[in-house]
Amino acid sequence: MTTTSKLKTLLAAIALASSGLAVAQNSLLNVSYDVAREFYKDYNAAFAAHYKKTTGQDVKIDQSHAGSSAQARAVNDGLAADVVTMNTTTDVQFLADNGVVAKDWTKKFPHDASPTTSTMLFLVRNGNPKGIKDWEDLIKPGIQVIVVNPKTGGNGRYAYLAAWGAIREKGGTEAQAAEFVSKLYKNVPVLAKGGRDATATFLQRNQGDVLITFESEVVSIDREFGAGKVDSVYPSVSIIAENPVAVVERTVAKKGTAQLAKAYLDYLYSDEAQEIAAKHAIRPRSEAVLKKYAETFKPLKQFTVAKYFGSLTEAQKVHFNDGGQFDKIYSK
Repeated sequence: MTTTSKLKTLLAAIALASSGLAVAQNSLLNVSYDVAREFYKDYNAAFAAHYKKTTGQDVKIDQSHAGSSAQARAVNDGLAADVVTMNTTTDVQFLADNGVVAKDWTKKFPHDASPTTSTMLFLVRNGNPKGIKDWEDLIKPGIQVIVVNPKTGGNGRYAYLAAWGAIREKGGTEAQAAEFVSKLYKNVPVLAKGGRDATATFLQRNQGDVLITFESEVVSIDREFGAGKVDSVYPSVSIIAENPVAVVERTVAKKGTAQLAKAYLDYLYSDEAQEIAAKHAIRPRSEAVLKKYAETFKPLKQFTVAKYFGSLTEAQKVHFNDGGQFDKIYSK
């Protein structure tokens, strides 16, 4: 090979490597929880248009969805997410503890890095044939409850904590809450892996009388299965579920996507993104948008995780770690 040919080959290799780097720098992988897939599909399109308008650059965004805790473990084990958008803070904290996201991740974005919230409600079959109205109805004989395994998904952890906290909100003791939750899980025929698996169990496999899930899931069900398949039942009290986000420092350092990843998560707080969240029945932080969608978000008495559990980290240790309260009450 002549010197000129070698030079051309070298230049071509450099150009190819540069183009590959450019593609990497303008692409993101968002690893997220199960029932957020439709929201992020719409959000990604809005962000890409915004990014193109403000920077002149195209951006490619890939999504990965499954049970929140399973996703966190996958990222910890090497899945190259640029950002994580989860439904429980413990899943992001797990990554922080392992050096995958920043130790001070809650300080990187407003509202402790949770741009949206949700709550847990009941979905019943059209017409509510079993007359389910509140938590106490879930422990009646013959009622089958579909719920996510709290060890694999934040959806399941929030359902468990919502049930426990509901008894405390009504004046019950810790012992009474434990007794109630134990009875509830005796009415659970099978534990789902994640929120979407729970929905499939309820609607496609036609199991159960009631599904405990995030408020946003009713919108997804209406779109996928057709309106009128389920009725929403708002219990007398439920839990505030925060949806935390973080940049995956380990990945963005390798790919050079730190600025893009930050911009992607920053835009979740924009009016446009908050509107998209509201349209998917995910509660926006923006008071103005929340007020605009008042018909979507029914008035509901809510309590924080901190009120009865200290924090999700504490709840994880007491209730969901191996040998914890959940293992003691669920023997199937």
